Amino acid sequence: MNYHSINQHVKAAPENEIRTFNDRISHIEGLIAFNIGEPDFPTPENIKEAAIASIQANQSFYSHSRGVLELREEISHYLKRKYLLDYSAEDEIIVTAGATEALYLALIGLINPGDQILVVDPSYVIYQTQIVLAGGETVPIDVSKSDFKLTPDQLEKAILENSNVKALVFNFPTNPTGVTYSAEEIKELAAIIKKHQIFVIADEVYSEFSYESSHTSIASFIPDQTLLVNGASKSHAMTGWRSAYLAGPAELLNAFYPLHQAVVTSPTTQVQYASIEAYSPRSDAAIQMMKQSYQERRDLLFAGMEALGFESVLAAGAFYLFTKVPSWFNGSDVDFCVALAEKVQVATTPGSVFGQAGQGYFRTSYVSSTENLKIYLERLAQFKDLYQ
Repeated sequence: MNYHSINQHVKAAPENEIRTFNDRISHIEGLIAFNIGEPDFPTPENIKEAAIASIQANQSFYSHSRGVLELREEISHYLKRKYLLDYSAEDEIIVTAGATEALYLALIGLINPGDQILVVDPSYVIYQTQIVLAGGETVPIDVSKSDFKLTPDQLEKAILENSNVKALVFNFPTNPTGVTYSAEEIKELAAIIKKHQIFVIADEVYSEFSYESSHTSIASFIPDQTLLVNGASKSHAMTGWRSAYLAGPAELLNAFYPLHQAVVTSPTTQVQYASIEAYSPRSDAAIQMMKQSYQERRDLLFAGMEALGFESVLAAGAFYLFTKVPSWFNGSDVDFCVALAEKVQVATTPGSVFGQAGQGYFRTSYVSSTENLKIYLERLAQFKDLYQ
């Protein structure tokens, strides 16, 4: 049997290198994880109770493929309440099995073979995989020399230098760097996107965790060109529930709808009823509590690493710290992270897994307890002493 005759796009698609690297070091005894972007808080009680009530009410049947209408209405209210966005629950929102599916629908739905997709470099690894699966070409925009922020000049230059640009994938607050953008910066980028009539796939899953200012969605400026991806995994500590949505122009979502049906038929019913509670104002206090805790952890970690001589990007959002591999270490960012794991039992992620522009950096996820973060700093000091 010729197993090499499988779909060539599938064959060419890269693995999730975050998970691959985690598999490489996870066997180390006593390892403390700072490498996975998963909240350490449990899902809020009111959300869990809504799921239990759904099960007890025997809501165990297929829902509408677009998602339970009550949930789509709650998402619509949430987007209006939080970000002043207007999306119709009827035909401008599709409930998805996590943000990964929402990204998949947007990229597979938009891309024709040979289309070029602009991606900020460094960025979340799954974008490249899905672009390859769709037969597109990834065009990275290196932002390592502009404080890891995409500028209007960089964006326009990339559009003009490439003849077949279909869309920009734009994540903010950003994984892996933690940077985010002001309303004015978003407005300026939106103007370039509008001028050149390309789409933007806006991955805004960290929108609740913007520490220095409120989050402004790019959809508020160019809704007709925006496919908005968001969900409850990060904001509501629901990573395992796989609850998210894709919002955008009805014409596009109607076209993508058969793809969604082919992938999942319909989202998990009980998760949807839990998500109705998640997006209601009743969950705002829990989100605010988590945000405050993450900001305090960020401040602790940044100050502690700075005191040790590490140079990090000051994260204005999300829950990651992106740090330069120190000059006293002789090796790559991968070598550094492997050595950290083997010698002092802490797990981080090499910056190079997020793209070429991430080389020479490593990412620390600070969704861990304050106690663990203090242990992390102690072990970094021990690690430094081994090399100096």
